[in-house]
Amino acid sequence: MTGAAHAPALEARGLRRRLGITDAVAGLDLTVRPGELYGLVGPDGAGKTTALRLLVGLLVPDAGEARVDGVSVMSGGPALREALGYMPQQFSLYGDLSVAENMRFFADLFGLAPAIFRQREAELMQLTRLDRFRDRRASALSGGMYKKLALSCALLHRPRVLVLDEPTNGVDPVSRRELWDLLYQLVDEGLAVLLATPYMDEAARCHRVGLMYAGKLLAEDTPAALVKGFDDVTWLVHLSDAADPGARDAAEARLRERPEVRALSPQGGGLRVVVDRAGDAEFRRYFAAADAHWRLSPVAPDFEDVFLRLVTHAS
Repeated sequence: MTGAAHAPALEARGLRRRLGITDAVAGLDLTVRPGELYGLVGPDGAGKTTALRLLVGLLVPDAGEARVDGVSVMSGGPALREALGYMPQQFSLYGDLSVAENMRFFADLFGLAPAIFRQREAELMQLTRLDRFRDRRASALSGGMYKKLALSCALLHRPRVLVLDEPTNGVDPVSRRELWDLLYQLVDEGLAVLLATPYMDEAARCHRVGLMYAGKLLAEDTPAALVKGFDDVTWLVHLSDAADPGARDAAEARLRERPEVRALSPQGGGLRVVVDRAGDAEFRRYFAAADAHWRLSPVAPDFEDVFLRLVTHAS
């Protein structure tokens, strides 16, 4: 391994990138350790993709620095390519090449010796269960199998750090679960994995997460610690006339006017409402005198409540 054995696998310090008049990434500090699955979580436009492109050296930062396995991404060169595996949102496989031919092509790009390639190909084919599809053209693969092939190509050279940009986007639920199983297995083997995702349920499956919004990390910790530190109160407002879009919109507008309401989102046939703890008693009094078509029930806070509350506070 390059650098000290205890060094982070990937780190960023003060990373900044301006796009036009906007700070797409605004002073990002981030560390991913060997054997850790770190989720960079946020909605579209939060700056996740720009952050990943800075971290793998595809964009030049306006300020700050990033290192992969102790190697500055600004230096590039063989040491960085050896340490890093990167899978962008739209991984460019060759559709007219088969699964095996695509893997051979990327092995040539990485300069793998034939004997090493054959061993690695066999391992990855078994790991991803693509061996029975080795002669199928990439353009004929399902979304899930295509992502597995892209992941295999990114892992051929045994990188120590794997960076994935929304790897489950456009993937069916079964393939999505299988991809996560693969990631857990890779992390158990000591690989450092950084992935960007807009999905809160995926964030909850990471070892640590950074909640990103408007180019900044709003919070960073384990998912359990972030939920445990949530100090507001979460309610589910059931609407008996929720099928009427007008009634639902009116209920949402009324609740958003309440000063103690910190965040609100649709859930099923009702509305999930985050209420400031200090104003919770007032909220319940208001609710008791409100529309008889509403019913209130407490719900345990989850990861999405944490994120919504932080975004509301930051906006």
